[in-house]
Amino acid sequence: MKILIATTNLGKVKEFQELLRKPGLELLSLRDLNIELDVKEDGKTYQENAGMKALAYAKASNLITLSDDSGLEVDALDGAPGIYSARFSPIVNASDADRRVALLSALKDKPRPWKARFHAAIAIAYQDGKLEFTEGVCDGEIILEERGTNGFGYDPIFFIPQLNRTMAELSMDEKNLISHRAIAAKQALKLL
Repeated sequence: MKILIATTNLGKVKEFQELLRKPGLELLSLRDLNIELDVKEDGKTYQENAGMKALAYAKASNLITLSDDSGLEVDALDGAPGIYSARFSPIVNASDADRRVALLSALKDKPRPWKARFHAAIAIAYQDGKLEFTEGVCDGEIILEERGTNGFGYDPIFFIPQLNRTMAELSMDEKNLISHRAIAAKQALKLL
């Protein structure tokens, strides 16, 4: 069974290829199929955004398509950046490092610890337009100093107290046991 992983984020593609590895599933990326679409993510929830992307790419590819939308929710910021996590910087075409700087700047006057969670929603779109969803959450807190070189996005400042490490200090195998995307992907694998 061919499954399209509908994301341009190479870090996510790599994670999904690990998380969804199973005999009988052939995982394809947008790059593999030379598909370029501009799907506007203007939903009000992770599910809405993931669903819009999955449906658009399923229609373009005529394949079962998996897409996710995920974000970082920080309690001290009333759940922000949330669905705007990838755009949480005043800099146009901001890098992951730019977004981390913007987040820490927004938190600088807030009392610590900065409790947070990563939240992921995965949408699976079928060729007939049917949609199924899964979700996952990983709790932690934001720290000031970046630690670790694995992962992407906010991983270097997302600390997991039970492990005494940031998400970026975990190996891919360790991350794939506890991350928000891993939890949602395991549920998606059952649906597939």
